[in-house]
Amino acid sequence: MTDDHAVVRDLLAAWAFGALDAAEEETVRPHLAECERCAAWAARLKETVRLLDGPAHPAPASADGVLSLALRTRPAAVPVAGHAAPYAAAVAGLKALLPELAGRWATPVVHDWDAHATVAHLLAADEHLAARLGIDARVPPSRITRGTPWEDAWNRRTADVIAHEHGRTPEETVADWAAQAGRLLAAPEARDRELAARAVTLMGMRLPVADHFLVRAFETWIHTDDLGRALGLPVPPPPQEHLWQLVRLAVRVLGLALGSSAPPVLFSVTGGEEWVLGSGDEPVRAELTLEPVDFCLLVGGRYAPEAVPRGATGDAAAVRNVLERAASLAWL
Repeated sequence: MTDDHAVVRDLLAAWAFGALDAAEEETVRPHLAECERCAAWAARLKETVRLLDGPAHPAPASADGVLSLALRTRPAAVPVAGHAAPYAAAVAGLKALLPELAGRWATPVVHDWDAHATVAHLLAADEHLAARLGIDARVPPSRITRGTPWEDAWNRRTADVIAHEHGRTPEETVADWAAQAGRLLAAPEARDRELAARAVTLMGMRLPVADHFLVRAFETWIHTDDLGRALGLPVPPPPQEHLWQLVRLAVRVLGLALGSSAPPVLFSVTGGEEWVLGSGDEPVRAELTLEPVDFCLLVGGRYAPEAVPRGATGDAAAVRNVLERAASLAWL
């Protein structure tokens, strides 16, 4: 038997599809016989494969592949337009992870939140868009007065909802989060691009409703990743199409935050596009390249500016300005 849980987890997706070679079988089979936790996770992956819609699928290369494949191939319960599809997938991803939290809801996750509080935060965070779409809140009415700066309102509402939900069971919190997410995805704005084109101001950002659905997808994925890390379970990034929607949104928001007077930097994301951030009236001072997931984690506050892997040339101060501003966008 091997004690290397990480090695075995990386083989479980192929195991679920019956695609291990003989040597890999000799690694995985004895471990599953001895390790209840890995065996339970393996059984869930096998069930995910069984439930996949359509004909047989090729085996993915890693454990991340099973959940990614499931999210790509299983449709949302309610058909949604492209702008809401990343949120639907992120909700499905969190739902797939939630059974792993049974008996572990007090696990520390991020900030000073445990797993229960992290889901409660999502309940509070989704409430802002839900209210704009006429969806009734799943939590007690807010005590925050009109005119409170959005950062204060955001933090205080999260704290109030977490305190309220800690007086309930995690299962009740999850049920209300899932119901609210379902109503968001059933809203006309989730299915109609024209309705979703109207702009509303949430979290200090005036964006089309379509973009606010992407913000909800971004935050749901980030916190699902937080939960996965806390549990020691791999959470895949969004499917490529969805990931690039999130990248482009983050670049737009970053460009607005930098403004037109910042030292210009040619910014690119590996495998995608490039943009000039900052002033358009002077020569580019530096070039900066990030991987798409690393960029999203930076904007999500999960990387310090100096720690994010990057390629950079030119004016170091101009690069640092972009990285620091990107990290400052985090509200998650």
